[in-house]
Amino acid sequence: MTESAGKSPEQRDRLRRRAAFLRELEEARALRDRIAPRRARVRQLREAMRRATYHH
Repeated sequence: MTESAGKSPEQRDRLRRRAAFLRELEEARALRDRIAPRRARVRQLREAMRRATYHH
């Protein structure tokens, strides 16, 4: 892990837990998308519209 170089053990532990949480969150989203494909499609369309209408 090159990004943990020079970080305290607490920071490394926090980053490791955060990475595990984000992996599990992505797995949960993928499972939900497989279970409810119509809802997933609607969510993707909404996100695309949000990105298309966002101005800096």
